[in-house]
Amino acid sequence: MKPIDVVILTDKRYTNPVERNEYIDNVLLEDQLVKNALEKEGLQVLKLAWDDPDFDWSTTKYALFRTTWDYFDRFTEFSNWLADVSNKTTLLNSSKMIHWNIDKHYLQDLEKENVAIVPTYFIEKGDTRSLMELHETLSWKQTVLKPCISGAARHTYKLNPQNIHKHEILYKNLISDEAMMLQPFMEQIVTKGEISLVVINGKYTHAILKKAKKGDFRVQDDFGGSVHEYHPSQKEIEFAEKAVNACIELPIYARVDIIWDNEDQLAISELELIEPELWFRYNNDAATQLAKAIKQLH
Repeated sequence: MKPIDVVILTDKRYTNPVERNEYIDNVLLEDQLVKNALEKEGLQVLKLAWDDPDFDWSTTKYALFRTTWDYFDRFTEFSNWLADVSNKTTLLNSSKMIHWNIDKHYLQDLEKENVAIVPTYFIEKGDTRSLMELHETLSWKQTVLKPCISGAARHTYKLNPQNIHKHEILYKNLISDEAMMLQPFMEQIVTKGEISLVVINGKYTHAILKKAKKGDFRVQDDFGGSVHEYHPSQKEIEFAEKAVNACIELPIYARVDIIWDNEDQLAISELELIEPELWFRYNNDAATQLAKAIKQLH
């Protein structure tokens, strides 16, 4: 057997699923598009669950994070695995990049590089102030509360003067265990949606628009959000590329989630560098560009 050049990392739900639905079919399609593109570049490719107990990770040159979407539910286990595997193979994106991006404090680093972000107030673990006290200090009325380490809108809440007291006990429990963040609610997340621009090796390839279902503000499909084709302006493309180039190192892939803020200016809501959905099915050439970038590393 020839040595493996690239292992595409998924989670065990997507290795050999028995039950199929549109969501799972899209996951499998995306991974297959990447696999096909890598093989077209002459690379030997496997797709494995990141926690596969039988694979020797020192036998592959690269491990490419794609659909490892259970890692934030198994964070301690994942962190231990990451520490081990990063000594055996080259991770894409790198271990250094993953550790930086996994905690949303990275937004502060982008802001220092003059990349506009959604205004964010970080609340460190163990803070004893109540939500009411924090809102009075910040003079923010409507906000979004979320953990600094999260995914799929875990513990993400929209707060306002009418419901804030209902969240105090929950918040007290959360802040005793982990750092949290507050952001003023951005109205255009509801009216316009959130734009996701895909940047491969520093260059924009394609974009989609995510919209929340009526009555919600969360654009994730876990909560009924929908995805639409989107053709960004040159300003939006340049903004996304600037954000990616402001990272601690250049990621081989990135998803830049941006919104128009309450002052109608572009702002980063999140920069996804670990295992973002990249919607290759909307632009197959993006998978080709990713494969070519990996081949150049090779």
